[in-house]
Amino acid sequence: MGMIQLIVLAVVQGLTEFLPISSSGHLVLVPSIFGWTDQGLAFDVAVHFGSLIAVCVFFRHDIAALLRGVQTILSGHVKADNARMVWYLGFGTIPAAIAGLQFAGWIADNLRDPKIVIVTLTAYGILMALADRFASSERNITDVRMRDALVIGFAQALALIPGTSRSGITITTGRFLGIARQDAARFSFLLSVPVILLATVYEGVIMVTGDAPVAWGNLAFAALISAIVAYLSIEFFMRVVSAIGLLPFAIYRVLLAGVIIYVLY
Repeated sequence: MGMIQLIVLAVVQGLTEFLPISSSGHLVLVPSIFGWTDQGLAFDVAVHFGSLIAVCVFFRHDIAALLRGVQTILSGHVKADNARMVWYLGFGTIPAAIAGLQFAGWIADNLRDPKIVIVTLTAYGILMALADRFASSERNITDVRMRDALVIGFAQALALIPGTSRSGITITTGRFLGIARQDAARFSFLLSVPVILLATVYEGVIMVTGDAPVAWGNLAFAALISAIVAYLSIEFFMRVVSAIGLLPFAIYRVLLAGVIIYVLY
């Protein structure tokens, strides 16, 4: 992979990982425009690690509270108030973890198709617009219960399908459950931490134990770019969703589907 390709794809991944516009949709389009080959597993590990750093830094106070909750659980106080969110995020992660282990290979072989991306970009974009327009905003993150976490967790599992967008489907589901925009986004981003961590560790083990040579310097650079851009994209998204809502991102998804159709077909 050339340096230009590395920088462009790291920026694209960092920018789209947390915006509800589908990173996979962009990673189908951008290499097709430039005629690039697949970026490979090592690159995916690096940029996912960068995204993980970004979300942990941006929500550092929430992460610190969650770590205190873990400590509380380990001390035997499993029903303490500060342990509640830990349980919710933990159980909310299970559906995506199981689906990833069972179906990730099949999905990679059968659903990494631009036609699938076009359909999911459009369909979930429309759902996002409907949720943001018609769902109530009476609840905040402190009102989230185990049922909500599991429903959002099952929705997160759908993000394995290219074009869905992990943040897009989880925020949309949160909105349908009546959770206010910023709080739905906040829960979605916190729920991403264990998923990205598990995916990074799993892919990292495959990479380290494989035979392919690893350009560690390039990967570190890609992770740094991804982390910086992802942090800025989270900050941008939280501002926009508070002031305007999700409609601009829903419109963008539909337009992106149209661009993919124009470029590839």
